Amino acid sequence: MPRISTALDLPPTEIEQIIRHASFAPSLHNTQPWRFRLLPQVIELHYDPARLLPAADPAGRELRLACGAALFNLRLALENAGTRPNVTLLPHFAGPTVLAEIRSGGRTDPRPEARRLHAAIPRRHSHRAPFRDVPVPTAERSHMLHAAQSEQCRLHIVTPGELGTLEGLVHRAHRIQEADPRFRTELAAWTGRPADTSEGVPTSAAGPRPGPQDQWVHRDFSAGVSPRPEGVEYESYPLLAVLCTPQETRYAELQAGQAVQNVWLTATARGLAASMISEVIEVPDTRDELRDLLGGTLHPQALLRIGYGGPTVPAPRRAVDDLILDDGTTT
Repeated sequence: MPRISTALDLPPTEIEQIIRHASFAPSLHNTQPWRFRLLPQVIELHYDPARLLPAADPAGRELRLACGAALFNLRLALENAGTRPNVTLLPHFAGPTVLAEIRSGGRTDPRPEARRLHAAIPRRHSHRAPFRDVPVPTAERSHMLHAAQSEQCRLHIVTPGELGTLEGLVHRAHRIQEADPRFRTELAAWTGRPADTSEGVPTSAAGPRPGPQDQWVHRDFSAGVSPRPEGVEYESYPLLAVLCTPQETRYAELQAGQAVQNVWLTATARGLAASMISEVIEVPDTRDELRDLLGGTLHPQALLRIGYGGPTVPAPRRAVDDLILDDGTTT
Protein backbone atom coordinates (compact mmCIF):
# COMPACT_ATOMS: atom_id res chain seq x y z
CA MET A 1 0.00 0.00 0.00
CA PRO A 2 1.26 3.55 -0.68
CA ARG A 3 2.47 5.36 2.41
CA ILE A 4 0.77 8.60 3.46
CA SER A 5 3.53 11.17 3.28
CA THR A 6 4.09 14.77 4.26
CA ALA A 7 2.87 17.33 1.73
CA LEU A 8 2.55 21.13 1.71
CA ASP A 9 4.37 21.21 5.08
CA LEU A 10 1.53 19.26 6.70
CA PRO A 11 2.21 16.03 8.62
CA PRO A 12 0.96 12.64 7.36
CA THR A 13 -1.85 12.49 9.93
CA GLU A 14 -3.32 15.78 8.66
CA ILE A 15 -2.80 14.81 5.03
CA GLU A 16 -4.69 11.56 5.64
CA GLN A 17 -7.65 13.48 7.06
CA ILE A 18 -7.55 15.97 4.17
CA ILE A 19 -7.66 13.16 1.59
CA ARG A 20 -10.42 11.43 3.53
CA HIS A 21 -12.52 14.60 3.41
CA ALA A 22 -11.78 15.01 -0.29
CA SER A 23 -13.15 11.51 -0.89
CA PHE A 24 -16.57 12.41 0.57
CA ALA A 25 -17.64 13.82 -2.79
CA PRO A 26 -20.53 12.73 -5.02
CA SER A 27 -19.86 10.61 -8.10
CA LEU A 28 -21.99 8.80 -10.65
CA HIS A 29 -22.98 5.41 -9.15
CA ASN A 30 -20.49 6.18 -6.34
CA THR A 31 -17.56 5.12 -8.52
CA GLN A 32 -15.19 7.51 -6.66
CA PRO A 33 -12.98 8.13 -9.72
CA TRP A 34 -10.32 10.27 -8.00
CA ARG A 35 -6.76 9.52 -6.92
CA PHE A 36 -4.05 11.70 -5.41
CA ARG A 37 -0.26 11.86 -5.66
CA LEU A 38 1.47 13.41 -2.64
CA LEU A 39 4.68 15.33 -3.29
CA PRO A 40 6.51 17.66 -0.88
CA GLN A 41 5.26 20.88 -2.52
CA VAL A 42 2.20 19.72 -4.47
CA ILE A 43 -0.82 17.44 -4.29
CA GLU A 44 -1.88 16.15 -7.69
CA LEU A 45 -5.50 15.26 -8.36
CA HIS A 46 -5.80 12.43 -10.92
CA TYR A 47 -8.78 10.74 -12.48
CA ASP A 48 -8.88 6.96 -12.58
CA PRO A 49 -9.58 5.76 -16.16
CA ALA A 50 -10.69 2.37 -14.84
CA ARG A 51 -13.70 4.08 -13.21
CA LEU A 52 -15.07 5.69 -16.35
CA LEU A 53 -18.62 4.49 -17.09
CA PRO A 54 -18.67 4.02 -20.89
CA ALA A 55 -22.44 3.58 -21.22
CA ALA A 56 -23.61 6.46 -19.00
CA ASP A 57 -20.61 8.77 -19.32
CA PRO A 58 -18.60 7.93 -22.46
CA ALA A 59 -16.92 11.35 -22.70
CA GLY A 60 -15.96 11.43 -19.01
CA ARG A 61 -17.91 14.62 -18.28
CA GLU A 62 -19.43 13.32 -15.05
CA LEU A 63 -16.10 11.78 -14.07
CA ARG A 64 -14.57 15.26 -14.24
CA LEU A 65 -17.51 16.75 -12.32
CA ALA A 66 -16.91 14.19 -9.56
CA CYS A 67 -13.21 14.99 -9.44
CA GLY A 68 -14.05 18.70 -9.31
CA ALA A 69 -16.30 18.03 -6.30
CA ALA A 70 -13.46 16.15 -4.59
CA LEU A 71 -11.18 19.11 -5.36
CA PHE A 72 -13.59 21.50 -3.64
CA ASN A 73 -13.57 19.27 -0.54
CA LEU A 74 -9.76 19.23 -0.67
CA ARG A 75 -9.68 23.02 -0.83
CA LEU A 76 -11.91 23.28 2.23
CA ALA A 77 -9.92 20.68 4.15
CA LEU A 78 -6.64 22.48 3.44
CA GLU A 79 -8.08 25.82 4.49
CA ASN A 80 -9.44 24.22 7.67
CA ALA A 81 -5.87 22.98 8.36
CA GLY A 82 -4.58 26.55 8.02
CA THR A 83 -3.18 26.27 4.48
CA ARG A 84 -4.39 28.53 1.66
CA PRO A 85 -4.88 26.26 -1.40
CA ASN A 86 -3.42 27.49 -4.68
CA VAL A 87 -5.06 25.45 -7.45
CA THR A 88 -4.04 25.01 -11.08
CA LEU A 89 -6.58 23.21 -13.25
CA LEU A 90 -5.38 21.08 -16.17
CA PRO A 91 -1.74 22.07 -15.67
CA HIS A 92 0.56 22.10 -18.71
CA PHE A 93 3.24 19.43 -18.93
CA ALA A 94 1.48 17.24 -16.33
CA GLY A 95 0.68 13.57 -16.80
CA PRO A 96 -2.34 12.48 -18.87
CA THR A 97 -4.55 11.75 -15.86
CA VAL A 98 -3.73 14.92 -13.88
CA LEU A 99 -6.71 17.24 -13.52
CA ALA A 100 -5.34 19.67 -10.95
CA GLU A 101 -2.27 20.61 -8.96
CA ILE A 102 -2.71 22.05 -5.49
CA ARG A 103 0.10 24.01 -3.83
CA SER A 104 0.34 26.00 -0.65
CA GLY A 105 -0.42 29.70 -0.92
CA GLY A 106 0.82 30.26 2.64
CA ARG A 107 -0.81 30.04 6.04
CA THR A 108 -4.34 31.33 6.55
CA ASP A 109 -7.11 31.50 9.09
CA PRO A 110 -10.19 29.59 7.85
CA ARG A 111 -13.12 31.78 6.92
CA PRO A 112 -16.28 31.18 9.01
CA GLU A 113 -18.20 30.02 5.93
CA ALA A 114 -15.38 27.63 5.01
CA ARG A 115 -15.54 26.16 8.52
CA ARG A 116 -19.30 25.62 8.16
CA LEU A 117 -18.91 23.95 4.79
CA HIS A 118 -16.02 21.80 6.01
CA ALA A 119 -18.12 20.58 8.93
CA ALA A 120 -20.87 19.63 6.47
CA ILE A 121 -18.59 17.41 4.32
CA PRO A 122 -19.12 14.16 6.28
CA ARG A 123 -22.89 14.82 6.52
CA ARG A 124 -23.47 15.42 2.81
CA HIS A 125 -24.68 12.44 0.82
CA SER A 126 -27.19 11.63 -1.90
CA HIS A 127 -30.68 11.58 -0.43
CA ARG A 128 -32.50 9.00 -2.57
CA ALA A 129 -35.60 8.90 -0.34
CA PRO A 130 -38.65 11.21 -0.58
CA PHE A 131 -38.48 14.75 0.78
CA ARG A 132 -40.89 16.21 3.32
CA ASP A 133 -43.63 18.48 2.01
CA VAL A 134 -41.84 21.65 3.15
CA PRO A 135 -40.81 24.35 0.65
CA VAL A 136 -37.23 25.61 0.53
CA PRO A 137 -37.23 29.23 1.72
CA THR A 138 -36.07 32.05 -0.53
CA ALA A 139 -33.15 32.85 1.79
CA GLU A 140 -31.76 29.32 1.44
CA ARG A 141 -32.10 29.50 -2.34
CA SER A 142 -30.11 32.75 -2.32
CA HIS A 143 -27.26 31.11 -0.40
CA MET A 144 -27.09 28.32 -2.99
CA LEU A 145 -27.17 30.77 -5.89
CA HIS A 146 -24.25 32.65 -4.35
CA ALA A 147 -22.33 29.39 -3.83
CA ALA A 148 -22.51 28.62 -7.55
CA GLN A 149 -21.54 32.15 -8.53
CA SER A 150 -18.46 32.01 -6.31
CA GLU A 151 -17.18 29.16 -8.54
CA GLN A 152 -17.86 31.10 -11.78
CA CYS A 153 -20.98 29.04 -12.49
CA ARG A 154 -24.70 29.72 -12.46
CA LEU A 155 -27.45 27.89 -10.61
CA HIS A 156 -30.78 28.14 -12.43
CA ILE A 157 -33.80 27.51 -10.19
CA VAL A 158 -36.38 25.75 -12.36
CA THR A 159 -39.54 27.87 -12.63
CA PRO A 160 -43.11 26.51 -12.49
CA GLY A 161 -43.47 27.25 -16.20
CA GLU A 162 -40.47 25.05 -17.02
CA LEU A 163 -41.47 22.05 -14.90
CA GLY A 164 -43.72 20.33 -17.44
CA THR A 165 -41.16 20.45 -20.24
CA LEU A 166 -38.35 19.36 -17.91
CA GLU A 167 -40.40 16.43 -16.60
CA GLY A 168 -40.96 15.25 -20.15
CA LEU A 169 -37.22 15.44 -20.85
CA VAL A 170 -36.37 13.46 -17.71
CA HIS A 171 -38.88 10.72 -18.58
CA ARG A 172 -37.61 10.50 -22.16
CA ALA A 173 -33.97 10.32 -21.08
CA HIS A 174 -34.82 7.55 -18.62
CA ARG A 175 -36.59 5.54 -21.32
CA ILE A 176 -33.66 5.94 -23.72
CA GLN A 177 -31.18 4.69 -21.14
CA GLU A 178 -33.36 1.82 -20.01
CA ALA A 179 -33.64 0.67 -23.62
CA ASP A 180 -29.84 0.33 -23.81
CA PRO A 181 -28.67 -3.10 -22.54
CA ARG A 182 -25.14 -1.73 -21.99
CA PHE A 183 -26.51 0.93 -19.66
CA ARG A 184 -28.64 -1.57 -17.73
CA THR A 185 -25.68 -3.91 -17.28
CA GLU A 186 -23.45 -1.07 -16.13
CA LEU A 187 -26.01 0.25 -13.64
CA ALA A 188 -26.60 -3.24 -12.22
CA ALA A 189 -22.85 -3.72 -11.75
CA TRP A 190 -22.56 -0.65 -9.51
CA THR A 191 -25.85 -0.77 -7.59
CA GLY A 192 -27.68 -3.12 -5.24
CA ARG A 193 -24.38 -4.05 -3.61
CA PRO A 194 -23.97 -5.70 -0.19
CA ALA A 195 -23.51 -3.61 2.94
CA ASP A 196 -19.78 -4.30 3.27
CA THR A 197 -18.90 -2.79 -0.11
CA SER A 198 -16.50 0.17 -0.31
CA GLU A 199 -17.78 1.54 -3.63
CA GLY A 200 -20.95 1.61 -5.68
CA VAL A 201 -24.39 1.93 -4.10
CA PRO A 202 -25.37 -0.69 -1.50
CA THR A 203 -29.01 -1.54 -0.97
CA SER A 204 -28.93 0.31 2.37
CA ALA A 205 -28.22 3.61 0.57
CA ALA A 206 -30.38 2.97 -2.50
CA GLY A 207 -33.60 4.56 -1.29
CA PRO A 208 -37.07 3.22 -2.10
CA ARG A 209 -37.53 1.54 -5.44
CA PRO A 210 -39.10 4.06 -7.84
CA GLY A 211 -42.44 3.38 -9.50
CA PRO A 212 -44.03 4.44 -12.79
CA GLN A 213 -46.09 7.10 -11.01
CA ASP A 214 -43.02 8.99 -9.77
CA GLN A 215 -42.40 12.26 -11.59
CA TRP A 216 -38.73 12.94 -10.85
CA VAL A 217 -37.05 9.86 -9.36
CA HIS A 218 -36.72 6.94 -11.81
CA ARG A 219 -33.32 5.30 -11.45
CA ASP A 220 -33.41 2.14 -9.31
CA PHE A 221 -30.20 2.05 -7.27
CA SER A 222 -31.27 -1.17 -5.54
CA ALA A 223 -30.82 -3.09 -8.83
CA GLY A 224 -34.31 -4.49 -8.34
CA VAL A 225 -33.41 -6.02 -4.98
CA SER A 226 -35.46 -3.84 -2.64
CA PRO A 227 -39.27 -3.71 -2.83
CA ARG A 228 -40.89 -0.33 -2.36
CA PRO A 229 -42.37 0.05 1.14
CA GLU A 230 -46.13 0.51 1.17
CA GLY A 231 -47.25 4.12 1.54
CA VAL A 232 -43.93 5.66 0.50
CA GLU A 233 -44.44 8.35 -2.15
CA TYR A 234 -41.96 10.71 -3.75
CA GLU A 235 -42.75 14.41 -3.73
CA SER A 236 -44.30 15.92 -6.84
CA TYR A 237 -42.75 19.38 -6.47
CA PRO A 238 -39.17 19.34 -5.18
CA LEU A 239 -36.91 22.32 -5.64
CA LEU A 240 -35.05 21.65 -8.89
CA ALA A 241 -31.89 23.53 -9.82
CA VAL A 242 -29.66 23.26 -12.89
CA LEU A 243 -25.95 23.97 -12.42
CA CYS A 244 -24.67 25.60 -15.63
CA THR A 245 -21.38 26.80 -17.06
CA PRO A 246 -20.81 29.51 -19.69
CA GLN A 247 -18.59 27.18 -21.74
CA GLU A 248 -18.38 23.49 -22.60
CA THR A 249 -14.78 22.50 -21.90
CA ARG A 250 -12.91 20.16 -19.56
CA TYR A 251 -11.90 23.21 -17.56
CA ALA A 252 -15.54 24.27 -17.22
CA GLU A 253 -16.53 20.76 -16.13
CA LEU A 254 -13.99 20.88 -13.29
CA GLN A 255 -15.35 24.28 -12.29
CA ALA A 256 -18.87 22.84 -12.40
CA GLY A 257 -17.88 19.98 -10.10
CA GLN A 258 -16.53 22.44 -7.55
CA ALA A 259 -19.69 24.53 -7.87
CA VAL A 260 -21.98 21.51 -7.42
CA GLN A 261 -20.18 20.58 -4.22
CA ASN A 262 -20.23 24.16 -2.95
CA VAL A 263 -24.00 24.33 -3.56
CA TRP A 264 -24.58 20.88 -2.03
CA LEU A 265 -22.52 21.61 1.10
CA THR A 266 -24.22 24.99 1.43
CA ALA A 267 -27.57 23.17 1.37
CA THR A 268 -26.36 20.52 3.82
CA ALA A 269 -25.05 23.13 6.27
CA ARG A 270 -28.54 24.65 6.30
CA GLY A 271 -30.41 21.42 6.97
CA LEU A 272 -31.30 20.58 3.37
CA ALA A 273 -30.74 17.34 1.45
CA ALA A 274 -30.17 16.72 -2.26
CA SER A 275 -29.70 14.16 -4.97
CA MET A 276 -28.90 14.23 -8.68
CA ILE A 277 -31.26 13.64 -11.58
CA SER A 278 -28.50 12.67 -13.98
CA GLU A 279 -30.20 11.03 -16.93
CA VAL A 280 -31.55 14.20 -18.55
CA ILE A 281 -27.98 15.53 -18.87
CA GLU A 282 -26.35 12.20 -19.74
CA VAL A 283 -28.48 11.74 -22.88
CA PRO A 284 -27.18 14.18 -25.54
CA ASP A 285 -30.55 14.97 -27.14
CA THR A 286 -32.34 15.79 -23.89
CA ARG A 287 -29.33 17.75 -22.65
CA ASP A 288 -29.48 19.90 -25.79
CA GLU A 289 -33.20 20.46 -25.28
CA LEU A 290 -32.61 21.37 -21.64
CA ARG A 291 -30.06 23.94 -22.78
CA ASP A 292 -32.65 25.40 -25.15
CA LEU A 293 -35.21 25.47 -22.33
CA LEU A 294 -32.79 27.56 -20.25
CA GLY A 295 -32.26 30.09 -23.05
CA GLY A 296 -29.54 28.47 -25.14
CA THR A 297 -26.56 30.43 -23.78
CA LEU A 298 -25.50 28.23 -20.83
CA HIS A 299 -24.41 24.59 -20.71
CA PRO A 300 -26.26 22.42 -18.16
CA GLN A 301 -23.89 20.24 -16.13
CA ALA A 302 -26.01 18.89 -13.27
CA LEU A 303 -29.66 18.80 -12.21
CA LEU A 304 -30.14 18.83 -8.45
CA ARG A 305 -33.26 17.80 -6.55
CA ILE A 306 -33.26 19.67 -3.22
CA GLY A 307 -35.52 19.55 -0.17
CA TYR A 308 -35.92 18.56 3.46
CA GLY A 309 -35.36 14.86 4.06
CA GLY A 310 -35.29 12.40 6.92
CA PRO A 311 -32.43 10.16 8.07
CA THR A 312 -30.83 8.13 5.27
CA VAL A 313 -27.71 6.01 4.93
CA PRO A 314 -24.68 7.43 3.06
CA ALA A 315 -22.91 5.41 0.39
CA PRO A 316 -19.57 3.90 1.50
CA ARG A 317 -16.10 5.24 0.81
CA ARG A 318 -12.85 3.61 -0.24
CA ALA A 319 -9.93 3.54 2.18
CA VAL A 320 -7.55 6.48 1.91
CA ASP A 321 -4.64 4.16 1.08
CA ASP A 322 -6.51 3.05 -2.05
CA LEU A 323 -6.65 6.65 -3.27
CA ILE A 324 -2.94 7.42 -3.04
CA LEU A 325 -0.63 7.00 -6.02
CA ASP A 326 2.98 6.07 -5.40
CA ASP A 327 5.44 8.71 -6.55
CA GLY A 328 6.56 7.83 -10.06
CA THR A 329 3.52 5.68 -10.92
CA THR A 330 0.58 6.41 -13.18
CA THR A 331 -3.07 5.41 -12.98
